Amino acid sequence: MAREFILTGAPGAGKTVILRALEARGVEVTEEAATDVIALDQGRGIAESWRRPQFISDIAALQLLRAARPAAGALRVADRSLICTLALAEYLEHPVPDQLIESITAMVASTQYERRVLFVELLGFITRTEARRISLEDSIRFQRFHSEAYERFGFELVRVPPLPVDERVAMVLSLIGH
Repeated sequence: MAREFILTGAPGAGKTVILRALEARGVEVTEEAATDVIALDQGRGIAESWRRPQFISDIAALQLLRAARPAAGALRVADRSLICTLALAEYLEHPVPDQLIESITAMVASTQYERRVLFVELLGFITRTEARRISLEDSIRFQRFHSEAYERFGFELVRVPPLPVDERVAMVLSLIGH
C-alpha cells in the first residue's frame, strides 16, 4: 500500500509549482479537482461555476474518482482532498452535501492519507487566472477555513512557509521521505 500525503493551502499559495517539481522528481501526484470542474464549466459557457448549486458535489465526485485509483508506486501526493472541498463549501457559504461529510468520514476512517498534511502557506501575492479570481485578502480568509477544517478532523498541519521554490520542494521531499 502506498503512503499518501495531502498537499493543500489557499488559492495562490504555490501548490501547483511544488507539485510539478515533485512530479519532475518522480513523485506520483493526484490532481486537484476544483480547477478541472471550473475549466469544464467554462468550456460549457458557465463563467462562474462556483455559483452553481452542484459545484461542491461535482468537485467531491471527481476527487473520489481520482482518490480511488490505485497508486502506481510506494508514494503519492494528493493536490487537495475532500476536506478542502468542505472548507470551500463553508467559505462560499454553500450547503454541505451529506455525501461529502459521509465521504470525509470514510476517508478519515480508511487511513488512506497520512495524518500530517502539508499546508502550503501563502506567498503574499496572488496571480489571477481564469479559474483563480480570488483576492489576496480573501485567500488569507480562505486559508483559515482550510486549516480549521483539517484540524477539526484531527489532522496535523505541517506548515510549508513562503520560501523560494527549491527550498519548499526540498522541505516537502524531506517530509514525505523521498
